[in-house]
Amino acid sequence: MQTLQAAVSRIAPLTEFVFQVELTPEQPVSFLAGQYLQVVLAEKDKRAFSIASKPSQTNLIELHIGAGAVDSYAMQALAFLKTAHEANQTVTIEVGLGNAHLRETPSMPTILLAGGTGFSYVKSIADHLAEINYDQPVFFYWGVKVESALYAKEEMEAWANRRPNFQFIPVVETPEGEWQGHTGYVHHAVMADIVSLEPYQVYMAGRFDMIGIVRDDFLTKGAIRENLFADAFAFIK
Repeated sequence: MQTLQAAVSRIAPLTEFVFQVELTPEQPVSFLAGQYLQVVLAEKDKRAFSIASKPSQTNLIELHIGAGAVDSYAMQALAFLKTAHEANQTVTIEVGLGNAHLRETPSMPTILLAGGTGFSYVKSIADHLAEINYDQPVFFYWGVKVESALYAKEEMEAWANRRPNFQFIPVVETPEGEWQGHTGYVHHAVMADIVSLEPYQVYMAGRFDMIGIVRDDFLTKGAIRENLFADAFAFIK
């Protein structure tokens, strides 16, 4: 883990409730694809967020913060970052946390699964896999409640189009209008598309209650427990 100072160089809305935050560290940052950081609000108040940027971007850290309710965990952190940005002050961050980072060996077919802003966790892994020319099939499933929440749909379609072994599969829980893609729960789409999960390594991010259900359902679909990765596993049984 690195502890360092970073400037809050940009805060911009991605949707009504999701904000992109860019941090410029005072020294090159080091982390593995899929790790997270903590923003230090106070000595005993540290807020964890997945890193959306890839590890090779050592001079820029990107976060996607879903901030709805005013007094929420995320909104309080966002307000802290906005204050630092407006005052041109640095913030303290702790980078390189979490054990649900990408395992590149052995090389295996890979499923990346995100619910909502869990997207940022798997985006870092996806961009890294593209950068290293990963030669195994990679399936990126992103589940949201409504289509408008797919704020990076075009970006991920371009990610998939660059390599024949990459696929991007958006899933909308409650579609409206002319949506033609997968519907319902995102992990149900995985289970419908793939006969057996036994050959795959799977990286997951979303609400803790969701991840517990996904893990249990995937095990019934043949997944190997040791090949399932999520930071939520450290907090749920």
